[in-house]
Amino acid sequence: MSNQHKITYLELPTTDIEKTKAFFTQIFDWKFEDYGSDYTVFIGAGINGGFFKSDKKVSTEDGSVLVVLYSEALESTQSKIEQAGGTIVRPIFSFPGGRRFHFTGPSGNEYGVWSDT
Repeated sequence: MSNQHKITYLELPTTDIEKTKAFFTQIFDWKFEDYGSDYTVFIGAGINGGFFKSDKKVSTEDGSVLVVLYSEALESTQSKIEQAGGTIVRPIFSFPGGRRFHFTGPSGNEYGVWSDT
C-alpha cells in the first residue's frame, strides 16, 4: 500500500518534553527517541509523530485538531490518566458509535480517548 497523500506523522507542542514523555510512557507505553533537547519522536502510538518545545498548546476550544486514542477499557484508561496527573476536561459521553472523554496532559494539550464498548 502506498503512503502517497496519507497522514503519516503528527507534530505537537509541549512545554516540557521530559514530563510529556513520562506521562505518555506511563499511560500508553509509548516509546521516544530524542533529537536534541527541543524535540522527541513518539513511537508505538498507531501513527508516529513528535513533540516540539513550545509555549503553545492544542485545544478544541481554539479550533485545533483533536488527537483521539482508542481504549478497550475506557474507565480504566481515564483512571490511569488521572493517576498520572492528567486532567479530565470533558467527562465520558456517548456518541453514535461509542463513548469517549477528553483530557489534557502535562503541557495542557487536549486529547480524546474513545471506545466502541
